[in-house]
Amino acid sequence: MRFTYRCADCGTRYDTDEIMYRCPACDFPTSGDFQRGNLIVDLNHEDLKELSTREHITPQDFFPYEIPTPEAYPVGNTPLATSPRLSKTYGIKNLRFKLDGQNPSGSFKDRASQLIAAQALSKGENKVVLASTGNAGSAMACAGAAYGLEIVLFVPASAPVNKLMQSVLYGAHVIPVNGTYDDAFALSIAYSQEYGGINRNTAYNPMTIEGKKSISIELFEQMGRKLPDVVYVPVGDGVIISGVYKGFYDLMAAGITDKVPALVCVQSSGSDAISRAWESGDYKVLEKATTTADSISVSSPANGRMAVEYIKSSKGWSTIINDDDISEAQLELARDSGLFAEPAAAAAWAGVIADKETIIERFGEEAEVLVLLTGTGFKDMKSFDGKVSIPPSIEPDIDAMRTYMNK
Repeated sequence: MRFTYRCADCGTRYDTDEIMYRCPACDFPTSGDFQRGNLIVDLNHEDLKELSTREHITPQDFFPYEIPTPEAYPVGNTPLATSPRLSKTYGIKNLRFKLDGQNPSGSFKDRASQLIAAQALSKGENKVVLASTGNAGSAMACAGAAYGLEIVLFVPASAPVNKLMQSVLYGAHVIPVNGTYDDAFALSIAYSQEYGGINRNTAYNPMTIEGKKSISIELFEQMGRKLPDVVYVPVGDGVIISGVYKGFYDLMAAGITDKVPALVCVQSSGSDAISRAWESGDYKVLEKATTTADSISVSSPANGRMAVEYIKSSKGWSTIINDDDISEAQLELARDSGLFAEPAAAAAWAGVIADKETIIERFGEEAEVLVLLTGTGFKDMKSFDGKVSIPPSIEPDIDAMRTYMNK
């Protein structure tokens, strides 16, 4: 589909087939503030309108680049689950969970990586460079293995070992950094400028938002061409929630729907820069991000300004929870619904628990609530240390069994 770039801050449009990362007029350091100059991909209006007459649409219909052999890296079409037990516990009748942990590499980040792979292949590039705390890296490494791309990945050395091992197994060139995600990000930019390749960094490459928007178009079809009233999204750098908004917005721009659902930004109290900006209008970065949910642990959100604008535009809000809330939500999802989510994904459910009364007050008892579970619990098994344990073994005889049962 034809497209142009538009700066989210100054509004300048760029009509070009060249790869663009950030607005040249706005891409300058802002000491202590959220960065400016993120680009939005505006799809051609006439091309969008052609989609309005179709009985069935797919996310690929809304992509700027065609996905080559999608069956080689089958992203999306993840299940929608219900939980009668949790619905009863919290009085939310129409509760659904989008299980994006069932994507090829186990997380929502496969959606962006699929489109970046398509971008690279369409431009004749064989190398993709990025920084990640884990999920984006393993997703891009998975895509690289599927399409034969060289992946260079800078990661904080403290990232969960499960995620790092995934990337190694997929064949990526993994470079652990003794520093933060921001340090890894800076090195990945320097690497791509010196050694070439497409940079996949979240928010830096606007196609990451375009790839992530696929979930909203998919949801529309899965729900019988309807939209939920409210969508709960775990938020770190602001790209996922921006992608969710962009998908709903493109549906509306095509004349297929007439609204964007309320989007709720859920953040940990130790990593709440976007929530603070939404509430106060002060776009200040945090001195340090501290949360056990590594995927949403961000001190300087790369897409913060756009995320705040989209939360407001959707008539959504921000909810702050703490790490204990996340841990309890993670255990409850597994115990009472059979949904195994990593900490960042469980944060979205913790947000619903915190907001249960607000949801009913605002949308009524029939509210359609969608919770985005962005990654599988197998991504970070260390998060369960000290919270659950394997029972001790018993001898293989009946007396031992009886003794155990009588404890």
